[in-house]
Amino acid sequence: MSEHHTRTLLPDPVAPHSLEDAGLSQDLMIQLVLKLLHASGESAGTGIAARLGVTFPVVEPVLDLLKAQHHCEIVGGALLGGSSYRYRLTEAGRARATACLDQNPYVGIAPVPIAQYQDYMRRFRAATPRSATPDRVREAFEEMVLSNRVLDQLGPAINAQRSLFIYGPPGNGKSLMTQRIRSLLDGAIAIPHAIEVEGQIVRVFDPGLHDELPRQPNPGGVLTGFTLDNAVGHDERWVRCHRPLVTVGGELTLDALDLAYGRHGGCYRAPVQMASNGGVLVIDDFGRQKCSPQELLNRWIGPLETRTDYLVLQSGQRIEVPFQVLVVFATNIRPTELVDEAFLRRIHFKVFAENPTVTDYMRIFERYCATCDVPFDPALVEDLLLSYYHPRQLPLRGCHPRDIIDQALSLADYLGQPKLLTPDILHAACQSYFVDDTEPLTEYA
Repeated sequence: MSEHHTRTLLPDPVAPHSLEDAGLSQDLMIQLVLKLLHASGESAGTGIAARLGVTFPVVEPVLDLLKAQHHCEIVGGALLGGSSYRYRLTEAGRARATACLDQNPYVGIAPVPIAQYQDYMRRFRAATPRSATPDRVREAFEEMVLSNRVLDQLGPAINAQRSLFIYGPPGNGKSLMTQRIRSLLDGAIAIPHAIEVEGQIVRVFDPGLHDELPRQPNPGGVLTGFTLDNAVGHDERWVRCHRPLVTVGGELTLDALDLAYGRHGGCYRAPVQMASNGGVLVIDDFGRQKCSPQELLNRWIGPLETRTDYLVLQSGQRIEVPFQVLVVFATNIRPTELVDEAFLRRIHFKVFAENPTVTDYMRIFERYCATCDVPFDPALVEDLLLSYYHPRQLPLRGCHPRDIIDQALSLADYLGQPKLLTPDILHAACQSYFVDDTEPLTEYA
């Protein structure tokens, strides 16, 4: 991974050194400490702080208050102050913790207030460079055979961080294009484990969606989750990650675009567009979702224009969250069959993934031969095009060389033949790869 992709665009969030700095209410922190001690039995002050992702000064006044209320007690530790003491709930404390768990079972890293998240995302957007230059775009897509027209349409869309519509026949690399876009997004991003709004907790970081950057030692020699350039003591409530790439397909429903409350976990799960903030959200196979294209675009008309989304809590309260994501719609359905002109106008950039020319087909074939370590003979490809493709009027697709070569080599291996491409083996591969519906089906009595 290059320095472009892991460098810090913003100073990393700094560890809070008071409850006020953390931006959390005393009541919420009391609940988190009670539930943590209920789960662990007993823990040192530093251990409590670490498991909540904060510094000890944030939890110290909470522990002092719980001691004063006889809800926790000190059961050991060195004479170095509260951070080294070991704390345990009293009988009254366990009863209070049980009541807290009944109300909300969330136990984990303390959340980040939504105001701090909104501020971070505003600053992140302002600090994000426009990094897609013609040279870098060609470097990012060098493994693909794409025309200059396509490349020079992708670059401005990536820089603008607006919506992008990639359409065209199947098999021409639309999905691969979307995967390569992230390589042009410079810098790392900090993603909160969770955010807090009106006492409710929304999980944002998801290890299944976000790629956490490796922990590295800071100048003081302590392992941290952020690579710091000139400071130590980052906020452990945030996770430093590569900029997200989230892909959803035909399984996407409108429900996935809203907050989902998990009763067992006691918190909400961020929807896919919020999890994608600062990166790319790919709607693959657009038009084949369980919701209609119109419903999906209606849901996002506002956010695509304003870069702000509104999510609704169970209470009915609407919360404002950033919508700083490059949404890529990829489809092999004709755009005019999906949505009308008014909808298409709201998707700012459109890229047609065209069929390869004969020259492009040759280049793709040659490259995949090199990948498979088999000799490339252009005469074999010319023969294939003239004697197989042309009589059947088969359109060229970017995926055909790879698929046909794989098919041919599998057949050669099965027959005990050398790892070589021959006219016979290529024609046999095509016969088992393409559907030939030119012959009438035999009717059986």
